[in-house]
Parts: sequence; structure tokens; C-alpha cells
Amino acid sequence: MIVQKKGGGCLKAVLVGAAVLMGLTVVGAIVNGGAEPEGAGTATMADPAAEGAAEETEADAEPEEPKTAGIGDTVRDGDFAFKVTKVEKGLAQVGEGFLVSEAQGQYVLIHVTVKNIGTESQMFSDSSQKLVDTKGRQFDADSGAAALGLKNSNSFLNSINPGNSVKGILLFDVPRNITLTSVELHDSIFSEGVEVSLTK
Repeated sequence: MIVQKKGGGCLKAVLVGAAVLMGLTVVGAIVNGGAEPEGAGTATMADPAAEGAAEETEADAEPEEPKTAGIGDTVRDGDFAFKVTKVEKGLAQVGEGFLVSEAQGQYVLIHVTVKNIGTESQMFSDSSQKLVDTKGRQFDADSGAAALGLKNSNSFLNSINPGNSVKGILLFDVPRNITLTSVELHDSIFSEGVEVSLTK
């Protein structure tokens, strides 16, 4: 009988020891399992707020649109460099004596310097230039009135050699109640043109 009690005690001791060992193993696995080893692939959820902030930063970093040139600025179209130096509005007529031309509305004079920056002679003509108002309407130059009434127009089929420049006057006949926004300057009738603001 005594031997049986000892045997039962040993068995209990073995079972208790095994249980303790298993418990320690489980606890150790839980503690160590919380942190994965370095280099293990883990899926990271993106932070929407952080992504939004990054997108805003990228948008803010975009370059601003270049400002429109104004009176006194030099602009280029093709082989010509232009500079609008002065604008006169509200003229009822130009010229003297038999060479007087009367405006249908009002004459607007755009004083401009034109320089040939190309390598060949280039023809400058006021017929290639456009005046624009706030409604987006485009007005052609009045070449006839300019040729007759303006002594130093220099804007009707004037050939300019490379490196040379001329001072000319573009003459437009426009309504009296108009609000002008810009003048489009072209080195030829086929060029893209460059805009000069008249509101600055």
C-alpha cells in the first residue's frame, strides 16, 4: 500500500511538472510572438490623412502659371521681339487736311517697338496684330488709316533686317464703350502670337 502511494505521488509530480513546463512554453511563445523578427513581411495600412497631406504638398509644389506680360515688357513671337511702350485711346480722328481719317467708334493707338531677333529679313505688318476686349472679341488693325494719318506708323509691310528694330504704331478702330484687355502680337499671320495685357 505504501508503494502505491509513492507511485501515485510520483505520477502527480510528473504531471504537475509537465503542466508547469507547458505553461511556461505557452507564455514564452505569447511574449516572443508579439514581435516578429526583423525583415518579416508585414502589411502596413496607409494613413488616409497622411496621404491627403502628401497630395496637398505635391499640389502646392506645382509651378505657378507664368504671368501675362504688360506694357513695357519685352515679349517674343517667332523672329520678332515686341515691346508695347504706350497706349492712346479715345481719338476721333487721325491725320491732317486731305489725309484725315475719322473713326467709326474711336481710334486706339498701340505704340510698339519691334526688333528682328532672327537670322533673316522679316516683314512686319499691322494686319497680323489683334486687339482683344473683355468679351473676347478680336479687332483688326486699320492699315489704311494708319498709312494715311500716322507719319511714323512703320507698321504696314515694313521689312526689318536681322538685329534691326523699328518703332511703330498699331491703329485700331473700336467701339467707344469698349474695355480692352490685351493686344496679340504676331511675327506673321500664321504664328501663334504672344499676349500683352493692357490692363496693368
